[in-house]
Amino acid sequence: MSIRLLKTLLAVAEHGTFSAAADSVFITHAAVSQQMKALEEEWKITIFDRSKRTPELTPVGRTLVAKAREVVRAYDNLVPSVLGDDGLKGDLMLGAVPTTLSGLAPMAISLLKASFPDLHVAVQPGLTNELLHQVERGNLDVAVISKPRLMPRGLNWLEIAVEPLQLLASLETESDDPVYLLKTNPFIRFTRNAVVGHLIETWLQDQKIDVRDSMELEGLEAISTMVLCNLGVSIAPRRSFQSANPLPLKRLALPNGPSRHLGLTSRADTTKSRVIEEIHGKLLEVVAIGGFPAGTLRK
Repeated sequence: MSIRLLKTLLAVAEHGTFSAAADSVFITHAAVSQQMKALEEEWKITIFDRSKRTPELTPVGRTLVAKAREVVRAYDNLVPSVLGDDGLKGDLMLGAVPTTLSGLAPMAISLLKASFPDLHVAVQPGLTNELLHQVERGNLDVAVISKPRLMPRGLNWLEIAVEPLQLLASLETESDDPVYLLKTNPFIRFTRNAVVGHLIETWLQDQKIDVRDSMELEGLEAISTMVLCNLGVSIAPRRSFQSANPLPLKRLALPNGPSRHLGLTSRADTTKSRVIEEIHGKLLEVVAIGGFPAGTLRK
């Protein structure tokens, strides 16, 4: 048995099929099948139920996958732990919700890289629930997310900022009453697959406000542009770090409005706690700055 075979097993568990796993680990479908049979023969257990068209993990196989993740994670962190660099060199896999990718996350990564030039940060965008899943499985070291109502067990939480939700409206709208605007204009909805989308829907129901949905989008930039073109109104977080060129929109406070909590999540058993502390500090520093310093984009 080798780490390579365990990594192939994890790829099958992650991607669901031998073919998809083969693409992710750069070997053939036949090689994946051979490696999985080799594991079964070596350990004398049935890892996959092959009676179905697509082989599925057996209960024993699912338990084995969980243990294999621990082994692979320990192997990958063996040299960093011996050298004592605490993850401040090499690769860091960072997930981030889309609303942070046009300001907060890039600025924090830039500050982190300035302090630790040997650290390479790879960024994976995604919605909160997807990123939580990736952190739990060990595919991401840490992620910037909107705090869900319930945090999964085994994950840590470090708060970055509290961002009140606000109404976005075109400057052409005549009223500054957010409730009136919501009732009289098409509503551009923040995707309900996101934590923010759930917060918005809960607030609308609590306030007994019926809206006329016109579209449902994922990106804040896309939503803001639709609002700018006077295609409707929307609700979105008030950014804790302003983008470089904020669009000219009305941004109105909501009565009894909720807030989204932005923070970092990582596994409680991570071996990269030092670098996570560092990136958390940089994120807090960026929030304190509040926006790009003059001349940043001209450098």
